Amino acid sequence: MKTLPKERRYETLSYLPPLSDAQIERQIHYVLEQGYFPAVEFNETSDPEVYYWTMWKLPMFDAKSTRAVLDEVQACRSEYPDCYIRVVGFDNVKQCQILSFIVHKPGSGGGYRY
Repeated sequence: MKTLPKERRYETLSYLPPLSDAQIERQIHYVLEQGYFPAVEFNETSDPEVYYWTMWKLPMFDAKSTRAVLDEVQACRSEYPDCYIRVVGFDNVKQCQILSFIVHKPGSGGGYRY
């Protein structure tokens, strides 16, 4: 039986290979399709003890397309290239964060091009 190499895991999707641009776009499409409100957050570290990340802007309550969310991801990445950036989905009925996934790691070469 082969085990995974020893490296830091960030969230559920981090156990998969890095997401391609198309996969990131599909994940954001899923967030919008489910009626969740997307938001972009960033932080200098991704330690599991850090529960609160800085929100890039307010959640995107009026987002209708994946392009609008991806534009905000790119704007955040341009201003904070040395930070981890993630997209989260908020459920307004449950009033909590339903899902999140990292779209940018500092110094990452492959994937995460948005």
